[in-house]
Amino acid sequence: MYDLIIKNVFVVQPGNEGSFHADIAISNGKIEAITPFIPADQARQLYDGNGQLAFPGLVDAHMHTGIYNPLAEDALTESRAAASGGVTSSLNYMRTGKYYLNKTGSYANFYPEVLDISSNRFYVDYTYHIAPIQYSHIEEIELLLEKWGVTSFKIFMFYGNYGLHGNSAAQKDFLMTPEGEFYDYAHFEFIMRGVTRVMEKYPEKADSISLGLHCETAEIMRAYTRLVQEEGKLTGLRAYSAARPPHSEGLAIFIASYLANETACKNINLLHLTSAKAVDAAMMMQHVFPHINFKREVTLAHLILDYDCACGVHAKVNPPIRCRGDVEYLWKHLLAGNIDWVCSDHACCKAEIKTDLADKKNVWLAKSGFGGTELLLSGLYTEGIRRGLSVNRIAELLSTNPAKRFGLHSKGQLSEKYDGDVVLFDPTQIFTVDSKDSESTQGYSVFEGHTFQGKVTATFLRGQLIFENGKVLGEPKGNYLHRPY
Repeated sequence: MYDLIIKNVFVVQPGNEGSFHADIAISNGKIEAITPFIPADQARQLYDGNGQLAFPGLVDAHMHTGIYNPLAEDALTESRAAASGGVTSSLNYMRTGKYYLNKTGSYANFYPEVLDISSNRFYVDYTYHIAPIQYSHIEEIELLLEKWGVTSFKIFMFYGNYGLHGNSAAQKDFLMTPEGEFYDYAHFEFIMRGVTRVMEKYPEKADSISLGLHCETAEIMRAYTRLVQEEGKLTGLRAYSAARPPHSEGLAIFIASYLANETACKNINLLHLTSAKAVDAAMMMQHVFPHINFKREVTLAHLILDYDCACGVHAKVNPPIRCRGDVEYLWKHLLAGNIDWVCSDHACCKAEIKTDLADKKNVWLAKSGFGGTELLLSGLYTEGIRRGLSVNRIAELLSTNPAKRFGLHSKGQLSEKYDGDVVLFDPTQIFTVDSKDSESTQGYSVFEGHTFQGKVTATFLRGQLIFENGKVLGEPKGNYLHRPY
């Protein structure tokens, strides 16, 4: 007897063409069979898929849970939002310093606290990428890998002279680093060397170990922010984009790639590329250093919004929302196969703290980041299908590719022996985005008023129904993903 049979669906598998009609059988949290017909009397429970598309559970590779709200609160509410959008694996960035837990010190002490707070709070399976902030953290990379299965690490290149929202002369106060330490290019190099060491020491895990970089250069941003502010001609998202110009991204990608080559750090993730200059730089570096396994990421927001969007400064984010030409350039390379996955960069920043209450349109006073994980599949489907993107490629971008990169070897596929993470998606449903419908506590959406085609109707996590027809069900059932998983 199977635990569950999801009957009458059209299965979307990466690598195939189109979808095929089948039933899906799940037992003990794993997919046991996908065939055209499985007798109903072979299951303890049946679920009628009503001819909808069945996607593998989404792997949202870039989220920030607990950045603006307490982690215990965010884990509950934002994982509910994730579940409602078909996300079954939430990969969150975490670091010491201001925001998150507002603490410094060793990860040997910090990370167990993160895990303790997270336990029994996520509605979806979850894990963390870790940023080594202070010098001693580099020596803890091996501990994080061996004890807690952390295989992915991050560098925020612009933190050298910038805080989270803009120019900052108080780097040490923001990052809470010890006296005499600097978060600079030298530190980035030594992080890379630390990641290389663990890849060499644990060759059986090396393919799952990677380093991601937020590529912007603080020096360029500092100078251009001053120019834009002194000139005073630009406002809103146009001003913010000009203050953090695309060539700042491109230059940072060149520097990161050279350092990766210098340190033999072979698995590099270039995160949330936003512009033609950033993509061109990434493709050039792939040509210059073909032995480095680069992966290139974009967010849903950068594929849909431009700096004239109706949501205004609510869409302030790092790197910035760009012009329409950059949006279309991202699509050109996504369709050409040069983008590896699409993520949300979800960071719930509530309306009451997002903008300055006395000057709500002032982009310089607004905080950076916003949510959107619940719209990942619907948004990419809507924009992608009309451009010729196949459902199979959508599954690769939202599930398979990030699962492979980040060591989630039982996620990201609808195939036997994989986790029973299944998303039922009705491509005929058309809806207008209304933030009131979201499980997130953010209170607004940067996609407000956009019309999307295709809607998630049910989400299964390891064979358990956690979302159905607009409602998150039951208690949090998410497991911590010790990687390689």
